[in-house]
Amino acid sequence: MNALALPDIASGASNLDLPLNWVGMCGIAQPLRFEGQRISARADAGVSLDDGSARGIHMSRLYLALEELESEALSVELLQRVLDRFLGSHQGLSSRASLRLQGEALLQRPALISPLAGWKAYPFEVRAHQDRWGFHVELQLQVAYSSTCPCSAALARQLIQQRFAEDFSGVSLDQERVLEWLGSSEGIVATPHSQRSTATIWLRLATDGTLALQRLADLAEATLGTAVQTAVRRADEQAFALANGQNLMFCEDAARRLGNALRQQDGLEGFRLRVVHAESLHAHDAVAEYAWRYPA
Repeated sequence: MNALALPDIASGASNLDLPLNWVGMCGIAQPLRFEGQRISARADAGVSLDDGSARGIHMSRLYLALEELESEALSVELLQRVLDRFLGSHQGLSSRASLRLQGEALLQRPALISPLAGWKAYPFEVRAHQDRWGFHVELQLQVAYSSTCPCSAALARQLIQQRFAEDFSGVSLDQERVLEWLGSSEGIVATPHSQRSTATIWLRLATDGTLALQRLADLAEATLGTAVQTAVRRADEQAFALANGQNLMFCEDAARRLGNALRQQDGLEGFRLRVVHAESLHAHDAVAEYAWRYPA
């Protein structure tokens, strides 16, 4: 008995002659080798359909091309090879290809004082695009940190001063008594408010750039100075309180610090950043953005 030829409906003609900007698949389960880890990610893969008379693309060819991401560390060069395969398998149909990868990298972070350490998740996204005008890659990373409001700190200090003046009015100052007062609830009558904050950074990499996610996370956390912690003891918590007290910042301060630090980095064609201070005072958030040579 002869095997029947399987029908290829996608190779037929379209009833409507209309090119499409993008056709592909979203949410593909995709393992990656990234920053020395094996990461569970999701991939969106697609190409343009320039031939308006064609019924569709060959999605299985895109899916099979993603296999290259499993056995090799993620890099700019690897992404370009995958996109070249996308287009090479759709000659005559497509002139543009794109790939979007989303996942979470786990980085181990030491405590501030004690020998403890713990893991933090860093959501990231990589976008690669290839067309007749060239190839480019973007890296997005999200970093969490703590921010203490300078205005709130000033108001809290004023209340402490007022309480001190009230409690020690007409009283000769004694060091031991003042120390005892400072360590009491009467002494620290008000505290400034802090908020868990987020910096999201988009980098457009140069063609010879690298996907240095950990280096970017290290740079952002060192610049901001108060990255959220993992495993801590009381000594670490106290050191964190000290760092916040000496590192007061509005969202504008955080955006400017990061912008200045990123502008000094090599291998970038441009970047954009957005910081969000999820306020504990207001029901809304404080937000600041900055872009440098980043395409609209």
